[in-house]
Amino acid sequence: MSSYIDAFLFPIAEEHLQEYQKVAEAVAAIWMEYGVQAYYEFVGDDLSLPGTKSFVEAAGLKENELVIFGWALFPSKDIREDANKKVPQDPRMSKLVGPLMQPESKVFDAGRMLFGGFKFLTGLTE
Repeated sequence: MSSYIDAFLFPIAEEHLQEYQKVAEAVAAIWMEYGVQAYYEFVGDDLSLPGTKSFVEAAGLKENELVIFGWALFPSKDIREDANKKVPQDPRMSKLVGPLMQPESKVFDAGRMLFGGFKFLTGLTE
């Protein structure tokens, strides 16, 4: 299987969740136009397991922040690399994401985001 995913994790202030969700939904649609097969974002709910490092620790969560975890599934690493070049250049992205990343907005801090690309190892679906 040649599938490839980009995964990300970041904190967001609880007060900005609805604003972020609207942007994330629009951004997901753009990614789909550039070859993503599936795009999901989730809000942390049950984030600890005894004996493991939690997403709360990994994200450096502060008071009144939530953890967002997301992933985008690509048919291949080549399509992923092409999309990762083209999506940031799409003019809709700067209109959607640009305002969130301004220091005065305090909605999204890319410096606190964890990110990685992953190649397929194993998996099951129904």
